[in-house]
Amino acid sequence: MSESDAVAAPGVESIIAGKAPGMRARYLKDAAARWIVWLGGLGVIGALMLIFVYLLSEVMPLFGGAHIDARQSFAMPGPAAQTLYVAAEEQGEIGLRVTDGGELVFFDLYDGSVRDRQALPGGDAGVSGIAELSAERGELAAHLRDGSVTLFRHRYRVSYPGDRRLITPEVEFPMGAEPLAFMDEAGRGLVARSERGALVLAAIDTNGDVQIKRFDRRENFLGEVEVQERERQRFTPAVKADILLLEPLLTWLYVVEREAGRIAMYRLSSGNPELVNVYDVGARVREARYLAGGISIVVAQDDGRVSQWFPARDEGGQYYLARVREFRLPDGSARPTAIGPELRRRTFAVGGSDGSVSLFHATAGRRIGTEQVLDGEIALLAFNPRAQYLMAIGADGQIRGFDVDNEHPEVSFKALWGRVWYESYDEPRLLWQSSAATSDFEPKFSITPLSVGTLKGAFYAMIFAIPLAILGAIFTAYFMSPEMRQIVKPTVEIMAALPSVILGFLAGLWLAPFVETNLPGVFLTLILLPLSVPIFGFAWSKMPRALRYRVPPGWEAAMLVPAIALVVWVCFAIAKPIEAVVFGGNMQAWMDHTLGIGYDQRNALVVGVAMGVAVIPVIFSIAEDAIFTVPKHLTLGSLALGATAWQTLVRVVLPTASPGMFSAVMIGMGRAVGETMIVLMATGNTPITDFSMFSGMRTLAANVAVEMPESEVGSTHFRLLFLAGLVLFVFTFLLNTLAEVVRQRLRARYSNI
Repeated sequence: MSESDAVAAPGVESIIAGKAPGMRARYLKDAAARWIVWLGGLGVIGALMLIFVYLLSEVMPLFGGAHIDARQSFAMPGPAAQTLYVAAEEQGEIGLRVTDGGELVFFDLYDGSVRDRQALPGGDAGVSGIAELSAERGELAAHLRDGSVTLFRHRYRVSYPGDRRLITPEVEFPMGAEPLAFMDEAGRGLVARSERGALVLAAIDTNGDVQIKRFDRRENFLGEVEVQERERQRFTPAVKADILLLEPLLTWLYVVEREAGRIAMYRLSSGNPELVNVYDVGARVREARYLAGGISIVVAQDDGRVSQWFPARDEGGQYYLARVREFRLPDGSARPTAIGPELRRRTFAVGGSDGSVSLFHATAGRRIGTEQVLDGEIALLAFNPRAQYLMAIGADGQIRGFDVDNEHPEVSFKALWGRVWYESYDEPRLLWQSSAATSDFEPKFSITPLSVGTLKGAFYAMIFAIPLAILGAIFTAYFMSPEMRQIVKPTVEIMAALPSVILGFLAGLWLAPFVETNLPGVFLTLILLPLSVPIFGFAWSKMPRALRYRVPPGWEAAMLVPAIALVVWVCFAIAKPIEAVVFGGNMQAWMDHTLGIGYDQRNALVVGVAMGVAVIPVIFSIAEDAIFTVPKHLTLGSLALGATAWQTLVRVVLPTASPGMFSAVMIGMGRAVGETMIVLMATGNTPITDFSMFSGMRTLAANVAVEMPESEVGSTHFRLLFLAGLVLFVFTFLLNTLAEVVRQRLRARYSNI
């Protein structure tokens, strides 16, 4: 080492030593930033996981099943007589037993002690049967052995002496305590209904004929009910009459034959009932009951099956009794012996010959659970009105009660995603209808129409947004002059600040009526406008050079503005004459009658345009940045090697920018999938599975926004809205994950260019 080198070395060390503290600070800042970013990323992931866990915690009870807890078992309270009817009051504390001796016995459902005993007027001669006139109001009809009928109501008065609840049973006679003259002899199989001021009684006489008697039921100004006989009918049914079932609306009468397993369906009219048809059940019938709502009947068969039936229309519009679905007891050797339907839901209990009780839900088409309750055959089953208590009576008179926790019986995989044959429909369908005005309503909880509506809205929005946003980003970043780019890019990006509620407001109140009125002009614009742009570009290239050189490079797009305005004006100017000549003056009517395509004013076309306007700034901004940030040395190198600007764009710029452009499209699609207000205000909010651009839809997000305020906390409806949110969350998560995987592969593939 020379002397000069020896002298220089300490100088270098002193310089490094002098800068060491600054380097250490820089390293500390870099490490702190790295940890902050890392912790922020973990925080985002943790927040997403917490959202997922919360949604899952609200959804899981839907699939929890039923819980049945047994109470005490006790002997039948009251006299040693045949039990014709049992019921439980609202709170599940007091039960009612009606005997064939005409006695009403109210008893405690915890220990079986008798609370009260009353005799029915005229019941000394005996009672042959009990029919529910209105289970909701507790109204019953007792068929006396002399052929007359006594109508009564069991009610329960609640008081709080000493701050303790006391339930007192009462018996009322809303139509008077005097029995109504019905038949001249003893009968069986009594059914009774009261609807629209009419009281109808039907029973089977000793000859096997069916007698029907109608009464007018009027209430005077004092609140007293008067009953007057109107007409009597008698006919011989097509099958042996063992069980009668009368529809609450007094339209249908079903006559069931036990041994042969047949059902005769009759339409009630002013004359004798009209036979519709006779249907074979397939096995001996043990029991048949109406479900809640009075539309479906369930039939217990000797072969271990329980079948559900209700009226439907065939292709010719004629009514028939449709066998909709079947249920089986879990033990193949057990036979169903009793049916106990709930009062307000399509859930019903089936008692077996082996002493088991199985819970089923008709709409969901599933067995909820099975419990072994007695050692012998079950004779009667009854729920209280809240369906929180189930009473099972054995053939030996033993009673056993159960507290039932069955909050969400309507939920099953098929009910959520598959086609379900709902009551009053002619075929299985995908429907969402969560509420109605009456308690007899059958909820329809299919999430499929909402999922299809979400994809439909996103699809039409992306069709409108992707071409405009991507092509606009390419032109802005690659061909447009810097001065014009500084005007166009901020202008498009500021569109993202428009509130979606404003876009939805404009789409619903202005765009939807405009499109409906000018539908031919809209279609002409969608067809001719994309064609006019390349035609204008070709025509501009043929212009004299002196004219073309007057426009600065990169400002050619400004020349398109008047051309586009002219094309749009021409399209709407010639639309009305074309509509008059080709479509008879009304394109919507022509589409409906000729093509069978209906037109809704607020449809997917309107949503696609409005939501596309909301999505375009997002896609445009990210894609334009991705294209503009392609390294200049790649572009200049390609041009230096003799490639044209278009060749450089297609073979160098777009492949390099493809990861960012793909991310832009995926982020835009995520925005379209989660959009709420535009879809809410610009569509008819109809949950259908039609992909037509001329029909409306309902999305998952819009459905949650509409129905969450009116849903009962903890109800099936409430939790299904959380399930819709969970489906949307999982869908966007999978979509973003797929987008990131594709982006990383594109980035790895083109990183070496």
